[in-house]
Amino acid sequence: MTITSPHLGSPSAAWTDARLLYALEEVVETELNRHLKVAKDWMPHEYVPWSDARNFPGQFEDGKAWGKEQSKVTEIGRIALVVNLLTEDNLPSYHHEIATLFGRDGAWGTWVHRWTAEEGRHGIVMRDYLLASRAVDPDKLEAFRMQHMSEGFESDNRHSMLHSVAYVAFQELATRISHRNTGHQSGDPACDRMLARIATDENLHMVFYRNLLKAAFELAPDLTMSAVRDVVVNFRMPGHGMPGFERAAAQMAIGEVYNMRIHHDDVMQPVLRHLKVLEMDGLGPEGLQAQEELGFFMRGLDAEASKFDEKLAARKVRMAARAAG
Repeated sequence: MTITSPHLGSPSAAWTDARLLYALEEVVETELNRHLKVAKDWMPHEYVPWSDARNFPGQFEDGKAWGKEQSKVTEIGRIALVVNLLTEDNLPSYHHEIATLFGRDGAWGTWVHRWTAEEGRHGIVMRDYLLASRAVDPDKLEAFRMQHMSEGFESDNRHSMLHSVAYVAFQELATRISHRNTGHQSGDPACDRMLARIATDENLHMVFYRNLLKAAFELAPDLTMSAVRDVVVNFRMPGHGMPGFERAAAQMAIGEVYNMRIHHDDVMQPVLRHLKVLEMDGLGPEGLQAQEELGFFMRGLDAEASKFDEKLAARKVRMAARAAG
């Protein structure tokens, strides 16, 4: 869609959050209608293996304590599932932030509430799956949830609506990839099916925000390029504040659920390539500088990912040698 605006071609300083919200309202409505046509409602309870469930100790005399041997899920699957669920658990904070940035009225407000409702399913089905299948220690999971949510969440990009749009265009794709790879590594077909269903939602959310980011480039190319540069260079997953995240992230990197190579190839590059961000012309000095810095960062990220690939390959060789010996 081509955007026309009385502010088109204005200097970046002319674009406030309020003006951008107003200028993008029509695009949000178009994207919302498209999303509602292609999104399919689904029932979380249909993805949970209820027949595997049994009582836990506490209020039931026949409760059985959790043990790792009861789970079909692999070790890396358990680690990634907990990280992914705790990320979903902070939905109230995410809703608060986007409702504050985007508003609760008009097409923006309708999208905020629809997105929140769809994301709510993800936490519901993941927790029900984990408890019914006895994939993780339920006491530790609840303790982690209380600690993580009690600390709250504040986005690195809460200062700017445009930065927030740029961030979620990448973050929704990153979440999709993390869920999908977790399913592949879980060792349980039921888990894989569930996470594939969640990943489908996340992909549709990514498309919504990516198309919104494209419209922002048409309206305010320099300002949007600077926002994308800032977001890509400083990108962090929303779960970074949860207990034990650094160790879990390292294990997920080794387990090939989410690592630097995946981040570069499957998250950053697809969005940048689709929007032709690094080939974009017609930029002013501010936009050109941001574009150059973004290209420089991406080349450095690719080089760092190659180093990680080499270390991971060497580790696999060592592990195979130990197994053979």
